[in-house]
Amino acid sequence: MLWVKAFHIIAVICWFAALFYLPRLFVYHASCADKGGRERFNIMQRKLYRGIATPSMIATLILGFWLIGYNFEYYKSAVWLHAKLTLVVILVGYHYICGHFVKQFAGGNCHKSHVFFRWFNEFPVLLLVAIIILVVVKPFS
Repeated sequence: MLWVKAFHIIAVICWFAALFYLPRLFVYHASCADKGGRERFNIMQRKLYRGIATPSMIATLILGFWLIGYNFEYYKSAVWLHAKLTLVVILVGYHYICGHFVKQFAGGNCHKSHVFFRWFNEFPVLLLVAIIILVVVKPFS
């Protein structure tokens, strides 16, 4: 079980690292004026999303549900876990919204400003704080 937990934490860290950096790339991409720079950002965004963010998300979810399986009787009534899983579902939605922006930028169809993406970039921080508090403090127990 400890190996599964260790790899789950590693996957979570990798996923959040990607979700912190990808919207930051969007900020720079949205304010980029030259064609070469935009093409470079498209490559960086695609590789980050497909090569790190998505595999990390999948690993996080698989390992997380594996951990729940070790003590399902406890977890099915743990309100803190239900709240955490709700936030994880929201985070998965955020992940796919990032994928949508990757596609929009690649097609030259993203018209959001760098200011929008500066605010968009802050959302996973709020989710991370709430998820960590739920896991460590376990309110509603």
